[in-house]
Amino acid sequence: MKKSKVLIVGGTGYLGKRLVKASLSEGHETYILYRPEIGVDIEKVQLLLSFKEQGCKLVSGSFNDYISLVNACKLVDVVICAISGVHIRSHQILLQLKLVDAIKEAGNIKRFLPSEFGTDPARMGDAMEPGRVTFDDKMEVRKAIKEAGIPFTYISANCFAGYFLGGLCQPGSIIPSTHSVVLFGDGNIKGIYVDEDDIAKYTIKTIEDPRTLNKTVYIRPPENILSQREVVQIWEKLIGKELHKSSISAEEFLSRMEGQSYEEKVGMSHYYHVCFEGCLTNFEIGEEDVEACHLYPEIKYTNVHDYMKRYL
Repeated sequence: MKKSKVLIVGGTGYLGKRLVKASLSEGHETYILYRPEIGVDIEKVQLLLSFKEQGCKLVSGSFNDYISLVNACKLVDVVICAISGVHIRSHQILLQLKLVDAIKEAGNIKRFLPSEFGTDPARMGDAMEPGRVTFDDKMEVRKAIKEAGIPFTYISANCFAGYFLGGLCQPGSIIPSTHSVVLFGDGNIKGIYVDEDDIAKYTIKTIEDPRTLNKTVYIRPPENILSQREVVQIWEKLIGKELHKSSISAEEFLSRMEGQSYEEKVGMSHYYHVCFEGCLTNFEIGEEDVEACHLYPEIKYTNVHDYMKRYL
């Protein structure tokens, strides 16, 4: 069967560039939407050119030019959006409403994967302010997708390993300490950590799989469902020494958010839900949704131990 043509929006971003590589690796004719107003961002231009050399097709388009979005969608079968939803970088989730309109007008898209890739927003209706804005915006995009009748797949990839494992689950740090660590409470709440390259591999696998059509796909590598304390223990074994441990209570954590910037508060509230409430692991996947590692056992995912070896 001929493979789908794939358009990736945000293809030069943190996850987007990995999606491009995974799409090419799976043999898909891959298109990248790039902004004509890219200006003098030489790193992005060089990345685009490197993808072009690997066989990608570059398509000029912009959220400021609706017709360009429609024309780009008409070239492909599947659209994957990976624009940023992280406030400390740039939060652009609602721009996808224009993309939804363009996909509807194009009329030929077999599958749309919007920019989600983290905590399932449908399970975060009680999330605290101001962090709930991320989930509310994603649910607004989902509502538009449903109303437009667009076939979809939502990817819930839980914690990006680089953000969480790199800092031993501590916000504001992406290099693991060899001296000390602050545990959230007793450090025993489970999280789920996924290598960003693996997220891309699983995502691309879903796009032609009828089992994932109009469903949420959770990426839950069994070996990577670990508490913060277990992550720290893995790191301690790797470096051959025990870290000095202190802890912070939920009340202390929330009080420290006062006085922080809006962007910082958004990120900190997400850490609170993951590390104090266990929002990633306090539910079972229902019959209506699926788990990527069960669907694609042929993918050898990176476990936490092997991921953290790179920091040695």
